[in-house]
Amino acid sequence: MGKDKLRKFAEVGTFKNVLQLDEGKVLKGKWASSHFGNDHPIVLELACGKGEYSVNLARLFPDKNFIGVDYKGNRIWRGAKTALEDGIDNVAFLRIQIETILEYFEEGEVDEIWITFPDPQPQDSREKKRLTNPRFLERYQTILKPDGLMNLKTDNDGFYGYTLEQISLLGLPKVAETTNLYHSDLVDEVLSIKTYYERKYLAHDKNINYVRWTFKK
Repeated sequence: MGKDKLRKFAEVGTFKNVLQLDEGKVLKGKWASSHFGNDHPIVLELACGKGEYSVNLARLFPDKNFIGVDYKGNRIWRGAKTALEDGIDNVAFLRIQIETILEYFEEGEVDEIWITFPDPQPQDSREKKRLTNPRFLERYQTILKPDGLMNLKTDNDGFYGYTLEQISLLGLPKVAETTNLYHSDLVDEVLSIKTYYERKYLAHDKNINYVRWTFKK
């Protein structure tokens, strides 16, 4: 790990809007009341990276609470620092492995989940690590409210196809879908938020896939 990464990793541990590993477990079932001090809906961004979606959603919706989840502290640093500097109090970051998410959120505690440009894990041997693998979907369903929403944005056509297949196999209703987001009528102020990686993909004229679905059959 380079010096800059080490510096960011150390600094992120001092941020009041970042909880790491076991620190977050005590908030299970009471994120809104104990951390945010309100009763607003909870929205997660999984594998949030630099947290662009979490921070920008928090700007748009001050009446909701946003939590970016990722394991890499040096990445979380950017979003957490921006939020602190800009006084955005309705966003926090949780540094954990997503596999352990049931240890941090109670059943039905979350209103919505975003997955934005995750590692597609294209090798067959790594299918279990794909964030829309059935074992992950089962966890999401547990922590989401019955009518909670799932959102996926990805440039990877293979991963998008895999996700649609899992949704279909489970018989889950899709609310919206497109294989070319910025040439569709779905784009709004939420879906037009762009992450660092998305800007890179768009610069190379890559299509962006998007699907929204629910577990309520």
